[in-house]
Amino acid sequence: MKALVFHKFGGPEVLEYLEISDPVIGPDEILVSMKAIGLNFADIYRRKGNYHLTGNSPFILGYEGAGVVEKTGANVQGISVGDPVAFADVPHANAEKVAVPIEKAILIPESVSFDKAASVLLQGLTAHYLTKDSYAVKENDVILVHAAAGGVGQLLVQMAKLFGGRVIGLTSSKEKASVVKNSGGNQVFLYSDDWKRKVMEETKGKGVDVVYDSVGSTLEDSFAVTRIGGTVVFYGMAGGDPAPVDPRMLMDTSKTLTGGDLWNFLTSREERATRSAELFRWIEEGKITVSEPTVFTLRDGRKAHQFLESRKSTGKILLRP
Repeated sequence: MKALVFHKFGGPEVLEYLEISDPVIGPDEILVSMKAIGLNFADIYRRKGNYHLTGNSPFILGYEGAGVVEKTGANVQGISVGDPVAFADVPHANAEKVAVPIEKAILIPESVSFDKAASVLLQGLTAHYLTKDSYAVKENDVILVHAAAGGVGQLLVQMAKLFGGRVIGLTSSKEKASVVKNSGGNQVFLYSDDWKRKVMEETKGKGVDVVYDSVGSTLEDSFAVTRIGGTVVFYGMAGGDPAPVDPRMLMDTSKTLTGGDLWNFLTSREERATRSAELFRWIEEGKITVSEPTVFTLRDGRKAHQFLESRKSTGKILLRP
């Protein structure tokens, strides 16, 4: 099979499109012929060496995708050859075929395409736990979403609105601001503006109920615009590591800092099935809209990585085997 691999850490130029051996599945795995593969910032971090990788080179990136079951292991039940499946956390996805443990395989309903499943699963399940578990959004909550035009950001905006919240989005350009508006954002401010002042004016000096911060370096600013007794959910570091948080500040303001990591919530096959079923149902009912992805061939993986790193993308980037 063909796969996008690399032998050393570095920029997009280290990626190579090569012929390698097909995966050999175990008794509790299925072999999936890939139709669409999700590209995420985690792939960039792993390529650069910022995130830990196991095994030896050649390394294969990718953890998210969708395809058709080609073969099943001896112990597999409930999934058959020919079934459409997706996954959010299986390594070596940047290949024509992927060995997927049965507990991580998610059946795709007929109404959801491979592209849509690969576009929404990782980011959609992230937005799902953020709005239901890290901070359960309630009717009339005021929510501030960093990087609101990104893949997770757009879904966060829509889910917060679905639960009755009022959403303020932050983004980097007027073009991206229109994306946030189209996702249902009530108000959008640019990072280049005096956004902290504008958020406080927007909330009549009170501050927001919750901030979803995936930038990291903005954490201190996020607390500055959070109301007394409010919450900051820290779930990413796209802009660099945050400054240390003073626990005395938390005590004095009764504010809460909580972290978020999807893998602490997708702890079983049942969790995956329940959460993804709700996500897919919202899509089927039109409550959540998934923007059209930007698609590159797997062979052009370097170009896809360059595009993602350029910060010009809005929504999802897919690789097509």
